[in-house]
Amino acid sequence: MLSRRDWFGVTLGAGASLALSPRLLQALERSARLLPQGALLKRAIPSSGEMLPVIGLGSSATFSSVARSEDVSALKEVLRTMVDRGATVFDTAPSYGASEQTAGNIANELGLADKLFWATKVNVAGRGGAAADPAAARAQIDTSFGRIKKAKIDLIQVHNLGDVPTQLGILKELKAQGRIRYTGVTTTSDGAYGRLADIMRNEPLDFIGIDYAVDNRGVEEVILPLAAERKIGVLVYAPFGRTSLFRRTANTPLPEWAKEFDATTWAQFFLKWIIGHPAVTAVTPATSRATNMIDNIGGGIGRLPDAAMRQRMAAFIDALPAAAR
Repeated sequence: MLSRRDWFGVTLGAGASLALSPRLLQALERSARLLPQGALLKRAIPSSGEMLPVIGLGSSATFSSVARSEDVSALKEVLRTMVDRGATVFDTAPSYGASEQTAGNIANELGLADKLFWATKVNVAGRGGAAADPAAARAQIDTSFGRIKKAKIDLIQVHNLGDVPTQLGILKELKAQGRIRYTGVTTTSDGAYGRLADIMRNEPLDFIGIDYAVDNRGVEEVILPLAAERKIGVLVYAPFGRTSLFRRTANTPLPEWAKEFDATTWAQFFLKWIIGHPAVTAVTPATSRATNMIDNIGGGIGRLPDAAMRQRMAAFIDALPAAAR
């Protein structure tokens, strides 16, 4: 089985010119055969019933700083591979450096913009709970429209719970006007879960965006059950524990029993654990490699672990030594 570390070193895409050694090419071919068979699973957006593929693509660490032509070519292959294999959810934000602009340019150049479910964000509020200037928030949103070049954006969320009354109020107006399809809020801070829960109970949200991983389970106690109760979709960020899970499992073979839920790589193990929670709508791991995009999509194909198996998976990871920093 080809390890994730090997996959990181190779870019694979439709029409790409591959300069691979015979050994590595054979390994890639073997890995492709080991991927689960079938279609990418979909989940319904609770507020509308619209079906979304459970695996998408994040961009905060990959599309944010692109200086070389070969980097752009690699990202083009990622987006082509994503769409070709049935994934659609693309998560970005104006605060992710050049991510939103780069992705918009690439998607429009390749004719993929209308095939993606665009999930971006707004936040012009200062730190420490400072108020957001409504004019600045509207200007940031208009900039996102200009970068994505679509008349209607699928989802805009208030990033990091920044001045939610002001900025979510603007998003509600835009949704009523038909300019955006869905609204939501995000946080990646454990200390903000209390605020997030209050907002979820009192606002008509379509989505929340949160961190969640097999070694980062804080949202399970309140947030995920509340999302199910309130019929709020859940986008998951940092599903690999912000890369620590790959370091933690680097010298550990994938357990034989992972075959019971069709996982053939650690990436699929981690993603299937998340998707196994019924409140999760889609997961958006970031990558700049088309090979990893294929691997990630494999996490949304085939069988998923049930509750008992998810407990076994979590216990297995908990028993491993912590990742070296």
